[in-house]
Amino acid sequence: MPDFDPTAYLPDNLIERIRSRAGAHDRENTFPEDDLADLRAAGYLAILVPEYRGGAGLGLAEASVLQQRLAGAAPATALAINMHLVWTGVAKVLQDRGIDDLAFVQTGAAAGEVFAFGISEAGNDLVLFGSDTDASPLTDGGYSFTGTKIFTSLAPVWSHLGLHGLDMTSADGPKMVYAFVSRDEETAGRITTRDDWDTLGMRGTQSRTTELHAAVAPADRVVRRIDPGPQPDPLVFGIFSVFEILLASVYTGIARRALDVAVATAQTRTSKKTGTTYSQDPDIRWRIAEMALAYDALPPQIAALAADIDGLADHGAQWFSLLAGLKHRAVVAAKAVVDDAILVAGGSSYFAGSELARLYRDVLAGQFHPSDPESAHSTVATAWLGPIAR
Repeated sequence: MPDFDPTAYLPDNLIERIRSRAGAHDRENTFPEDDLADLRAAGYLAILVPEYRGGAGLGLAEASVLQQRLAGAAPATALAINMHLVWTGVAKVLQDRGIDDLAFVQTGAAAGEVFAFGISEAGNDLVLFGSDTDASPLTDGGYSFTGTKIFTSLAPVWSHLGLHGLDMTSADGPKMVYAFVSRDEETAGRITTRDDWDTLGMRGTQSRTTELHAAVAPADRVVRRIDPGPQPDPLVFGIFSVFEILLASVYTGIARRALDVAVATAQTRTSKKTGTTYSQDPDIRWRIAEMALAYDALPPQIAALAADIDGLADHGAQWFSLLAGLKHRAVVAAKAVVDDAILVAGGSSYFAGSELARLYRDVLAGQFHPSDPESAHSTVATAWLGPIAR
């Protein structure tokens, strides 16, 4: 990746257009339709799709760099697009390992279709390993899904929703079923998208609640039937690895933007007491150094683990600990960087319309994504100490 140029995919003029719209989408609680249109036109939805299927053929390490850059312009746009890139990233992880089960995701993304992520459910801390959504088998090999998914980013615009449910009725059940339903099911009244996204931050993601009322995934869109609970299926690994790395990338991008804003502010604010800019104040210099020390550790960590996934490295049982730890560190560090940026900028950053105020609210969302702090610590403790004795 040494010669990778992110401006070839996200040029400066595109980044500035997206940045110029971020405040309005936050203020008005609207989905960034223009951002999606610009990114679709730039081929961004297919950056992880191989060239022979119409994409850019990038790896996860390169996509991570791009998501950091996009998040620095508009965190909510980056987080929303993340959920689409998760599925194209999973398709790549599987394909790199000789499994082409998600070819339709790649060709669809190259055609401009949007894939959303329908995994989260209220109160379901099993996440990938269990579901409260009912998956009922159909005679033709398809499944119908009934349940409620929360935090469905891209809610107003998705073409296909990748989701899971629990099949309790088949003879070999219970089975976790992973599949994709299409937006056209909505016309039959089988999918309802609530207009309930009124949140503290990340408002542009429009991650609304999705109700499934026997929504049908045809047989060719049922991609896995696996046992509930932790297990090494490549699809589960693909979802977890791509999700954690791209999340870490978004919050690292927020940290970088907060650091840049703090530096620019320190170089322009003048102290009445000393007559010099705040960049000459020892306390401010120490605070910005602390921010840079925290930020500088993040991109190399993300790059290393993303390169390991691209390069088919085998960390065995350590994979989940490494990935959960990466996401946790990125979110914690980003939150600390934004906190310090607020202090460097002073009282002006307390106004809701300031960019730092928006970054402050946006960065808070990081703690709610899997792996949350409790889950991350549990995963890492198990990796080092073994499971709790029963």
